[in-house]
Amino acid sequence: MALINDTSGYLIAPDPARPRLTRAVQGTDQNGQIIDLNVVEERPLTIFLNSQEIVTAMTIGDYPEYLALGFLRNQGMLKDDDVLQGVDYDEERETVVLRTKSQTTYEDKLKKKTRTSGCAVGTVFGDMMEGLEGVTLPDLPVRTSDLYALAATINRTPSLYLEAGAIHGTVLCQGNRPLVYMEDVGRHNAVDKIAGWMLYECVGAADKMLYTTGRLTSEMVIKTAMMGIPVLASRSGFTAWGVEIAQQIGLTLIGRMKGQRFVCLAGEERLIRDADPASIADEPRKMGRKGSGS
Repeated sequence: MALINDTSGYLIAPDPARPRLTRAVQGTDQNGQIIDLNVVEERPLTIFLNSQEIVTAMTIGDYPEYLALGFLRNQGMLKDDDVLQGVDYDEERETVVLRTKSQTTYEDKLKKKTRTSGCAVGTVFGDMMEGLEGVTLPDLPVRTSDLYALAATINRTPSLYLEAGAIHGTVLCQGNRPLVYMEDVGRHNAVDKIAGWMLYECVGAADKMLYTTGRLTSEMVIKTAMMGIPVLASRSGFTAWGVEIAQQIGLTLIGRMKGQRFVCLAGEERLIRDADPASIADEPRKMGRKGSGS
């Protein structure tokens, strides 16, 4: 599958050649032949809210401010009425400090945490479902022609996912246009970066969709809903709890998107089937990426 050379349609596109995201290593293959590979970096990033240390995330290191903003927002620690006074990233200390006008304390919330199926930041503080109280998602129609167009563009966009593997990608989309493509060692990191970008740029969510390479788990569904995004799609599969929550809150959930194929397990009534699957080129059983990560 030929990669596209022009990524100007994106507001933020992956940059596989960006310094410090990968490291060149040498090893041997199954035949004992020497091979040279680029592998993804993994660095700690400690996030503070005012003077309180919240979490240390393992991340590839790009867009640390967006990651911190999105993580705190998706954890319910950054409220709509909080006045943000600064986001300070210290590369040497590997820290991000978010400062709000009013002081915050989340001692009780930090005591109650849930280990999730996520990688890199697989922890949810407090009640996993509390953030969904009062959430109402817009009834956004989804055209299958847009799904196929998005998959064709995203799967051919140069990325660390295609270059090195062992990484997840998440893309914020509108209609048939991919807008912001974030990658990280954990799918939740990638989602949090998008949430942080949306918060910083004051971007609305009602007409957006998230496309991800990772599994459609309960936490992915909850985060998407808390961001106000009504559609979540993936190349990968589902978990039962993720499907159950999506059905309860009215989120359209589409998985196993490969070539002509996809499966919709929530929101079928919002699908507009305006593309003939037979007219879509099927995808080779093995995509041409150099590594893999789940």
